[in-house]
Amino acid sequence: MLWKTLPHWFWVLYYLFFLATLGAAIFSIVKNKGKVMAFIAIIFTVSIPIISLINSIGRAEGSNEFEHLVSQLQQGAVWSVFTAIGYLFLLVWWVLFLLVWWVLFLQKKFSTK
Repeated sequence: MLWKTLPHWFWVLYYLFFLATLGAAIFSIVKNKGKVMAFIAIIFTVSIPIISLINSIGRAEGSNEFEHLVSQLQQGAVWSVFTAIGYLFLLVWWVLFLLVWWVLFLQKKFSTK
């Protein structure tokens, strides 16, 4: 049996997002900027793909991974709520990470010496 799945380009971008997040979070920890948030980002970065993969194995035939996630969110499945919160956290973390580094860059560039 063949199940529906999302296109290959999506999976490339999906895992690149997680790899970039892991690298940026490690960088943030090394530079001592937002260690707690970076540590939480690492936990979500590692756990979201694993939990999503495990729970998508038993999805209904004819539905892709995103449709399965939405369906499980509507039913209130704990794993889907955790995954959605994790995605939201990672997006907010990226915004904050980029803002902090942009502000630091501007301070360094325009500081008077």
